[in-house]
Amino acid sequence: MAVFLSLAILSLILFISISSSAVRHPNAAAAGSAGAAPHSNQEIISLACRASRDPTTCQASLTQSNRVPPDATVLQVIESAVWVASQNLKTGRKMVQDILDSSAGDKNRSVAAKTGLEVLTYAEYRLNLVDGALTRGGFKDARAWTGAALAYQYGCWSGFKSVNDTPLVGQTMSFFYYSLIPSTSDALGMMVNYDVYRDGIGSWGPPKTERDGFWEPGSDSPGFVGGVPPGLKENVTVCGGGGGCDYATVQEGVDAAPDNDGSGSRFVIWIKTGVYEETVRIPLEKRNVVFLGDGMGKTVITGSLNVGLLGVSTYNSATVGVLGDGFMASGLTIQNTAGPGAYQAVAFRSDSDLSVIENCEFIGNQDTLYAHSLRQYYKSCRIQGNIDFIFGNSASFFQDCLILISPRQIDPEKGENNAVTAQGRIDPSQSTGFVFQNCVINGTDDYVALYNSNPSVHKNYLGRPWKLYSRTVFIGCTLGSLIAPDGWMIWDGDFALKTLYYGEFENSGPGSDTSKRVNWSSVIPAERAYAYTVQNFLQGDQWIPASS
Repeated sequence: MAVFLSLAILSLILFISISSSAVRHPNAAAAGSAGAAPHSNQEIISLACRASRDPTTCQASLTQSNRVPPDATVLQVIESAVWVASQNLKTGRKMVQDILDSSAGDKNRSVAAKTGLEVLTYAEYRLNLVDGALTRGGFKDARAWTGAALAYQYGCWSGFKSVNDTPLVGQTMSFFYYSLIPSTSDALGMMVNYDVYRDGIGSWGPPKTERDGFWEPGSDSPGFVGGVPPGLKENVTVCGGGGGCDYATVQEGVDAAPDNDGSGSRFVIWIKTGVYEETVRIPLEKRNVVFLGDGMGKTVITGSLNVGLLGVSTYNSATVGVLGDGFMASGLTIQNTAGPGAYQAVAFRSDSDLSVIENCEFIGNQDTLYAHSLRQYYKSCRIQGNIDFIFGNSASFFQDCLILISPRQIDPEKGENNAVTAQGRIDPSQSTGFVFQNCVINGTDDYVALYNSNPSVHKNYLGRPWKLYSRTVFIGCTLGSLIAPDGWMIWDGDFALKTLYYGEFENSGPGSDTSKRVNWSSVIPAERAYAYTVQNFLQGDQWIPASS
């Protein structure tokens, strides 16, 4: 810890010297020259930095950047804050590259650096989209993309925790913690305030959450139901034996999809009945890819990567990992068969913005479904696992899904504590969280028999706080008797108990009684339930194909 603190000082010195733009802690997002009536440069910087979690550093950051023009508009200040965050990101990537270059003899550090560089590339891609979104008034898009960039930066920093054994790693972690991550957080905080208050900058303030009694305004229109559109025509087919189809593996089908051609057309891959033992990756440049299977249990993509293997992280353990936006899937099973003693072993990981998954099955143990970032919609899916088996820092909506707890240990009779979710929101300005609507939470047949044999040793919870601002709600769901009366599980002591938001509303079933819930969970006020519809939480009515 002493080394880390001393390196923090080094980071600050480095940060000041990066350039006239490099600053420790900025705010917000970009658009154009439109905006409110002019203010003096320092006045509007001061007002905008009310949106920061550290206003003093935010003001110094923007002032030193020399990017805020005289008589700047609100949007120009936000644009300047995003620019500062982008400059810090470039510096951070260079530092991580230096770690990789010096780690040839250390497998774990090399993996951390390679994964870090990968996710920082995604962070840069998302931040580069923000200016255009704000120019066209796409504030929800700008917030989603900046929030994802923030999550990627945090993920890179977190990945070095277990390999922080050189001065260079410590210096890099310090720069991320004190400079890069706060600057992106400030930019995001400004976007949230602008989205809510527009040019009423006098009303701006630090980010608030439901725990502060704050819900963003939204529509109270009836719930939206959508899914994968019917009647899609395949572009290519995949058969396990290769006979009569275009390709023998799913990855070959993905590779055949065109890179971003700007047309917006879907590339449909019909994956016929069979078991496909492979690791599948859909890269960032492959947008609008659609997987169509022949049904759950018929079309099966399977793998067994897990963190117990040398050089495998939770992130890259996924059997199927998706980055390209607009991904859709229907009628298939994705599983990770690493046993319950293998710890983290992901079946499906998604960073696909505006993705739609319907009638799919995800099977694993710990960390089955990694809803890593951005906006995701799951309809009528079956998700099976045991500990933290739905996790990540996305804004994900689970509608009409079957959530099943399975036996966890090699000797499951001994008992266990299972958590269905571990949502990972790291910043109060992020519009992320998990919403479960009209879902069933229960156990597999094997687990229910195990639970009924000795309920006192088998404890099951709706979720636990993986990160400080974890947010998960269950609305209109059926909760089985295996859900413990206190409902929610701690992570470590009192971590996040004052900042998380765990809510329930109009659930049913023997596990739905809220009278004995932990005092840090909430019953959602009826007048606030509108916040957790597909329209308000995901803006899903604008991009999810409506069901007929």
